[in-house]
Amino acid sequence: MDKKKNSVERLSESLDIKVNRRKSFPTFKTKEVVCLLLVTAVIGLIMGYLVTYNIVLKGSKVDDELQEFIENYDYVVDNYYGEVDKKSLIDSAIAGMLNALDNNSAYVGSSDSSFSIFLEGTYKGTGIQVTMDDENNIVIYTVFDDTAASKAGLKKGDIIIKLNNKDVTDMSLEEFSDLVKKQKGIFKITYIRDGKQHVASLKIEDIELKSVTSKMIKRDEQKIGYIRLTIFANNSDEQFKSVLEKLEKEGMDKLIIDLRGNSGGHLKSAENIISLFLDSSHPIYQIKSKEEQKKYYSNGKETKDYKIGVLIDSSSASASEVLTSALKEQYGALVVGENSFGKGTVQELQTLPDGEQYKLTTKVWLTSEGKVVDKKGIKPDYAITLNNSYYENPTDENDNQLQKMLEVILK
Repeated sequence: MDKKKNSVERLSESLDIKVNRRKSFPTFKTKEVVCLLLVTAVIGLIMGYLVTYNIVLKGSKVDDELQEFIENYDYVVDNYYGEVDKKSLIDSAIAGMLNALDNNSAYVGSSDSSFSIFLEGTYKGTGIQVTMDDENNIVIYTVFDDTAASKAGLKKGDIIIKLNNKDVTDMSLEEFSDLVKKQKGIFKITYIRDGKQHVASLKIEDIELKSVTSKMIKRDEQKIGYIRLTIFANNSDEQFKSVLEKLEKEGMDKLIIDLRGNSGGHLKSAENIISLFLDSSHPIYQIKSKEEQKKYYSNGKETKDYKIGVLIDSSSASASEVLTSALKEQYGALVVGENSFGKGTVQELQTLPDGEQYKLTTKVWLTSEGKVVDKKGIKPDYAITLNNSYYENPTDENDNQLQKMLEVILK
């Protein structure tokens, strides 16, 4: 070897030696096995058919880009001065690959993250979600209705300082969450509200998140049903069907569906809700993949005959736009509010062997009539911006978008 070769060339040669040696022996070293498993996982879960590979008993052959990743992973693990958390390293590598794609492909985290909990619609817990304030206090920022936490009187803004007799003020959110999950039966938390200490008794239970609320509005001797849908979770369609049947039994004449602030969720949930209003002769959306473009139809048995209005805003996205466009194009629903977000892509949620998750854009969707929504959104029939007075005092009377909807749906 030429002694004048620089360190980069010598490193390249040493890496080449490692690969050649791997071909010479029928057994693998632990480090090499880890690398091969890494290659298989990354290719199978992230790269798909974009990266070709051929692993045989006495050698490994991959394309140049993936080989570069393997060599650098190997170098980092072997030469980094401190301790290397290999799991964290791989998770970060996957997250980095997803970040290089579109804005909707992303590393989500553990399967019990807030993202997954809301999409699933059910989880085991106490009914609270916590955050960390600027002073590193563990603070409640959500209390779900009809849970142990709401029944115990906990409120948003309460500062948690103890779990049973254990001080939690120096814990991270992850450490606190892990401690709560280990509790059996009834346990106590000590919290501060308005400078005073309080104690609440909690327990771990099965919690169903409510994504649907409803009421009946009476106007001009008409009964107008109102259903607000905050997310398209796995159980949102069942909740929606239940409240719709209740409103219909109460003699509802017209219906308003409020999708403002609803950023989407499961496409299947949206499909099932649309099918409550349209029979199977109606297309409701189209899906375009790399291989084909396919039209999807309602699975409903009948088409309703009452007038429907849909409220949307700039945060109404994805599944909200699927529902809005289908009812607008196939049912003749009125749309009031602001132009919707414009998310016309479909993501699939994948779970890694360690429970971590990521979502990957695999398709785009079009409206039932084949119109593009991505980056364009849905234009309302009546464009109305929500008044500032509503934010100061959120009542139906101050909700000018709702009032406009009531005006036009009664015509």
